[in-house]
Amino acid sequence: MIVRTRFAPSPTGFLHIGGARTALFSWAFAKKNVGQFILRIEDTDVARSTPEAVQAILDGMQWLGLDYDEGPFYQMQRMDRYKQVLQTMLDAGTAYYCYCTKDELDALRESQMQQGAKPRYDGRWRPESGKTLATPPQDIPPVIRFKNPQVGNVVWRDLVKGEISIANQELDDLIIARADGTPTYNFCVVVDDWEMGITQVIRGDDHVNNTPRQINMLMALGATIPQYAHLSMILGSDGQKLSKRHGAVSVMQYHEDGYLPEAILNYLARLGWSHGDEEIFSMQQFCQWFDLDHITSSAAQFNTEKLNWLNAHYIKLADNNLLAADVTERLAKLNIKVTAQPPLLEVIGLYKERVNTLNELATNIAYFYQQPVRDAVAAEKHLTADIMPAMTNLVALLKAVDWQPEAIHQAINEVVTQHALKFPKVAMPLRVMLTGIAQSPSIDQVMALLGKSEVLSRIEAALP
Repeated sequence: MIVRTRFAPSPTGFLHIGGARTALFSWAFAKKNVGQFILRIEDTDVARSTPEAVQAILDGMQWLGLDYDEGPFYQMQRMDRYKQVLQTMLDAGTAYYCYCTKDELDALRESQMQQGAKPRYDGRWRPESGKTLATPPQDIPPVIRFKNPQVGNVVWRDLVKGEISIANQELDDLIIARADGTPTYNFCVVVDDWEMGITQVIRGDDHVNNTPRQINMLMALGATIPQYAHLSMILGSDGQKLSKRHGAVSVMQYHEDGYLPEAILNYLARLGWSHGDEEIFSMQQFCQWFDLDHITSSAAQFNTEKLNWLNAHYIKLADNNLLAADVTERLAKLNIKVTAQPPLLEVIGLYKERVNTLNELATNIAYFYQQPVRDAVAAEKHLTADIMPAMTNLVALLKAVDWQPEAIHQAINEVVTQHALKFPKVAMPLRVMLTGIAQSPSIDQVMALLGKSEVLSRIEAALP
């Protein structure tokens, strides 16, 4: 049997971090088992689905590198097939027309709630042997309901949660086509999983309640039942449901914020799954190691600090040419044009081990290509009147040196000695004058890259 998994997002919003993890696990399981991974866009919620959301899903999958073997398939393009299957089920007696009005259903629900009963459809239009149904009203377009079994249990071994059993008595007859003829979500999923030959359904545990209904429909169609693996939810670091303040934003927002796809994938892989104590690994390794047995059934917690740590790791490993292309675009959005001097590759090499994101990298090196905006607090602290004689002396020495880090460092040391200062008492004011802030890599390396004329110009501009 060929393993076939699927990722089936609804384009009613962006591809969020939870959906990306589901896609990653489904993709990795197919890769591990030399199977096929299918992308399916479940766009039957016409009122809420948008082309922008579809594109956001496709962009997110491409950026993450989660390539699919088939698709994307769109449910709205399969309406004719769904209606054929609906008719087949009506003919077989596994589905039936229901003429209840909304008012009738609301009244039924209210009555059941007043009696302390679980609200559910009472089967008044369900055909049964020996049961006489009312004459169908001519002015009410019917819905189609699935004739769910009324006895026994739906039992399946969830590949994450273990054995789950739901009594059929707990399930009422689900609407599978609306009054306007459009099929509902649960029905479309069943037909798609059946006809696309899905062998493992890996999805969030918010779908557990749908599973027994879907299994019963698959059985009614004589279809093979796939295996199910329901992933636990992702919580914020405070244990609450993941929200935007925790990082539940569009996957492409992470791109905008300066994260590398390798870091996002590595981080998502460890959200609810583990391979010993391994924290950092490639996607090739992940696909080799991945299995459903090591997915935890408890909720995972999203930790931005750990994601930042991973992103910093991958930035350090990244090719400087690739970083340069990315950072050039980020600087352009800040209206900063990268010039030939200083060489961007060398600037990146100086800074790449000091940042967590590519946005930090871009903003931290901006002063190489534009005049820095001086931090007022740092200036007040370090650009004091008593240090200015030493800085004036340094300018005179720098004008005569060969412009290399070693010679620059020696000139600073001479000033330190002549004025009986400690090295930071000179280096910190220099940083503020040259970069605008009091933190930077080795100041002599910064000065070497900025260039002699630019360094002298910025220092002299800061002198009284």
